[in-house]
Amino acid sequence: MQEKIRRHYIFEGRVQGVGFRYRASYAARSLGLSGWVRNCADGTVEMEVQGSEVQVNKMLSFIQQDHYIRIDQLHASNLIIKNNEYGFHVKGY
Repeated sequence: MQEKIRRHYIFEGRVQGVGFRYRASYAARSLGLSGWVRNCADGTVEMEVQGSEVQVNKMLSFIQQDHYIRIDQLHASNLIIKNNEYGFHVKGY
């Protein structure tokens, strides 16, 4: 079994109004990841995701394959694992 990680991401670029949150949610649920994603008022998208590093990287790759989405900058930081979190959710602003 692979060790779990939890990461916080801020995505900059063409990331709002292009299906980013839907695509992220679909990928996370398909891969068995937990966490959340939301649009921010400044035009970025914020996400926390938890699972194995391999699965998290697969999710990021899947998101970037959409030709409408363009990630210009990605800011990432590690977080403490949440043991009682289940599922992946889309949040509002």
